[in-house]
Amino acid sequence: MGVVVITGGTDGIGRGLAADYLRQGFEVVVVGRSARKGQEFQEPGERAHFLAADLSLVAENRRLAGYLAERFPVVDVLVLGARYHRSARTVTADGFESNFALFYLSRFLLSHGLAGPLGRAEHPVVMNFAAAGQTGGVRWDDLQLKQGYDGVGAMGHAGRLNDLLGVSFADRHRDTGIRYVLNHPGVVATSFAGDYAPGLAVQVERLKTVGKSVQASVAQIRPYLDPDWSQPLTAVLEGVRVPLDPALFDSRDAARLHELTVGLLSRAVA
Repeated sequence: MGVVVITGGTDGIGRGLAADYLRQGFEVVVVGRSARKGQEFQEPGERAHFLAADLSLVAENRRLAGYLAERFPVVDVLVLGARYHRSARTVTADGFESNFALFYLSRFLLSHGLAGPLGRAEHPVVMNFAAAGQTGGVRWDDLQLKQGYDGVGAMGHAGRLNDLLGVSFADRHRDTGIRYVLNHPGVVATSFAGDYAPGLAVQVERLKTVGKSVQASVAQIRPYLDPDWSQPLTAVLEGVRVPLDPALFDSRDAARLHELTVGLLSRAVA
């Protein structure tokens, strides 16, 4: 059937999508940090694979992209879902703010790093759990939120950066046939992985009871991943396509962010 790669695929929506693709006969690779969850995913059979990786680190993303490209010359679907909330600002070993590193840089490195295998597929698609135009502007003078850090705001800001990543990817790979979907799933009853301040932790526990089910979210997502959806760049909010507002999905802003990102990565640990 094909090959599907899912980061954040050992839990929540990623795990739901992985199970759905397995049922359809695809070979599915999930990437995460929990060996226990990875082993549980692999139990059904030889088409289920788990790769352990700390995607907050630049070298791990480069290693993963290289391994996947060698192991799977053709990748049909790439789902970028790894994220981890932190109420307190944290810096990775590479010196990047943790949300910026895991929620944005990882997706930049993997989507561009796997463009070759994706471009060889018949109907390739990348899906990025992003903002879909639902958050505020880019803090160009403080991309890593050194001033006035707020955990919820940091997640929203990273989502906004991923929206522009989708724009720049679509612009740079327009001749490959790779479709890019920016998906905002809304509130879904998942584990909400993260380190939360006490007050926020109480709110998160409530969200686990009022959010839609993973199965309902997967049903909203799948139509935009199927081959008959032909748009090169799509933004989706809870299963509904939203307009690509030129003010939010500006190619010049996307190109600017791309160049800034390349500069930051060039100074990262190899």
